[in-house]
Amino acid sequence: MPTLVMGKPELEEALRPIIERYKGGKGITIPLLAAVQEKIGYLSGESLDFLSREMDIPAAELFGVATFYAMFRLQPQGKHVVRLCRGTACHVQGSLRVGEMLQRHLKIEEGQTTEDGLFTLQFVACLGCCSLAPVMMIDDEVHGRLTPEKAVAILETYRKAD
Repeated sequence: MPTLVMGKPELEEALRPIIERYKGGKGITIPLLAAVQEKIGYLSGESLDFLSREMDIPAAELFGVATFYAMFRLQPQGKHVVRLCRGTACHVQGSLRVGEMLQRHLKIEEGQTTEDGLFTLQFVACLGCCSLAPVMMIDDEVHGRLTPEKAVAILETYRKAD
């Protein structure tokens, strides 16, 4: 889901149907936050403040849930999400060097998004593709048997396609 850029009136208008769906319900915090993230791409401070006021849920509670669960994002994601495996097989085969090269090339740290909004870099525990180690996924595509140079070349094919 791409991140939507919108002002306060547009944000509130986009969230109203979600609020109406969950208003007055019990145990709705996680599905409420998931619906908002699905709609706008992440959980912005503005969206959490608006939900807090409209749903009469303390902002601290919403923020607490949003930061506890790994499925929620408080920052916008790039158009392409790059997940680099850090599992045992990938680590042994050099994923650390691949990760360092990706960070240098993209000029970001793990968990950040490039300035142009094209890539978000994530290090993950395991992608389940151990026979292809080291491996990364870009969106839903698996790329294996990586070297640092091959990983950068793959990123550049995505950049050129956009």
